[in-house]
Amino acid sequence: GNENFHIYAVEAKSLGETSPVTRDLTPVEGITAMIYSVPKRTPNHIIIGLNERNPQFHDVYRLDLTTGERTLLIQNDENIALWTTDLDGNVRIGYRQTLEGGHEILAVQKDGLTPVYTCRIEETCVPIRFHQDGQQVYLISNRDGNLIQLELLDLESQQSQVVEVDPENQVDFGAAVFSEATDELIATSYVGDRIRIYPQNDKIAADLAFLQQQLPDVDIVLQSLTMDDRFALIGTRSDVNPGSTYLFDRSTQTLEKLYDDRPELPSEHLATMQPIRYTARDGLEIPAYLTLPQGVDPVNLPVIVMPHGGPWARDMWGYNPFTQFLANRGYAILQPNFRGSTGYGKAFLNAGNNEWGTGAMQHDLTDGVQYLIDAGIADPERVGIFGGSYGGYATLAGLAFTPDIYAAGASMVGPSNLITLLKSIPPYWESMKATFALRLGVPDDPSDRTRLEAQSPLFSADQIQAPLMVVQGANDPRVKQAESDQIVAALRDNGRPVEYLIAPDEGHGFRKEINSLAMTAGLEKFLAEHLGGRYQAEMSSEVQAQLEKLTVDIDTVTVN
Repeated sequence: GNENFHIYAVEAKSLGETSPVTRDLTPVEGITAMIYSVPKRTPNHIIIGLNERNPQFHDVYRLDLTTGERTLLIQNDENIALWTTDLDGNVRIGYRQTLEGGHEILAVQKDGLTPVYTCRIEETCVPIRFHQDGQQVYLISNRDGNLIQLELLDLESQQSQVVEVDPENQVDFGAAVFSEATDELIATSYVGDRIRIYPQNDKIAADLAFLQQQLPDVDIVLQSLTMDDRFALIGTRSDVNPGSTYLFDRSTQTLEKLYDDRPELPSEHLATMQPIRYTARDGLEIPAYLTLPQGVDPVNLPVIVMPHGGPWARDMWGYNPFTQFLANRGYAILQPNFRGSTGYGKAFLNAGNNEWGTGAMQHDLTDGVQYLIDAGIADPERVGIFGGSYGGYATLAGLAFTPDIYAAGASMVGPSNLITLLKSIPPYWESMKATFALRLGVPDDPSDRTRLEAQSPLFSADQIQAPLMVVQGANDPRVKQAESDQIVAALRDNGRPVEYLIAPDEGHGFRKEINSLAMTAGLEKFLAEHLGGRYQAEMSSEVQAQLEKLTVDIDTVTVN
């Protein structure tokens, strides 16, 4: 859970085995490895980044997958956060934050780095791939407009042209798909309420029409192509389908299902997810998703507000295990893409700046609850809130700053003190510090510190009335265990009901199945006790034992 990611080689002949044979190709303690490029002309020699020399930034290496030999290509003394190679695997582009907090794209040349494209701190500009001519690079940017668009930058002239912006003028650019045979752009996609795909040639348009006819009611994703573009791996997903993968023969227009991600989950037993809109108190339209339990009239239901993490992220239409579990237990689930979420344009994102907790980002959640109450869907006495990371923070903030709204809350790896959160940012996030300063604040600035204290649930813990469940990974490098310890101790000392689970072998979220099952069992019981949802007391002895192991005696919690 410490996020010290390594790169492993997997023996192909062992892929069918439960535990395939692996080799750690970056066996260095305390480093975080990144893969920058797998050149198709030399696929056995990939381009990677390692922060072994400097934990804040990554040097660039060529890695031999067979021998594990590393060759240093670039020593990163220029604070580059991201490197981009051309189609032959040559490192050609660097990307970093400027002293003013903006970003710049730099061309790698023999005599150093030359800036070729810049954007301000409140804007986005990121290189994504080289054009097949080797002289131009595709990038995404909202420098010249509200929505992120796809552009093509000429490195010599330093001029860019717009390739595409959302045809419906609603959301940011999503993704680009390129031909393996010609390296041409063949499709683009956008994530609105659902995924929209835009073919860039007639052949892809015909393929998409065939796939949509054969695979209705799902979102389609082109995952990869063979080197001659004949075969494609097609992924599908929906609100009631965790995902399926197909092999598509483009020459014969035939489709073969390879596997379902979760075949044990029949779609007819899962709840549908509805895109909705509601209006916040200041008039801003908030996009959201609402999932209702099956077989129950949508009237006077217990409701769980489930804000996403990030917060610079967004929820999407599709299968979500927590959403489905809670709906199965009788809850309606509201997943708002509150202001500050990504994907909806620069103005919507920047509207969340400094608006945590006591501000408009939290108001958007409260207004979503009121929308469901006014619609008759929510029982105002049985509204809970549950989330992870920023969603965990929003849970704590909801209970602290709007104690009359929520009857219970569950926070997973959620920060309780924004000042200590900002002071404990991992070293490899160094390039993001200016972004945190813009969107959240600077703890050493007196006016920011006053606001951050007011927005920190810890300093309003005496206002929390509702029962709280706190879940934490002991190895979390982003939200330290101290963030959870201090809110648990504060509630305990105030005589408020609080439950605490800690997994010693997890980080920022739970990854191990036994821990996830135990945590979910504890969450199910907690919510049933305070919101009245369905509760299945029976569980395996292994899950029961693990839940007991994770459960912390709150009287033993200390704060340094």
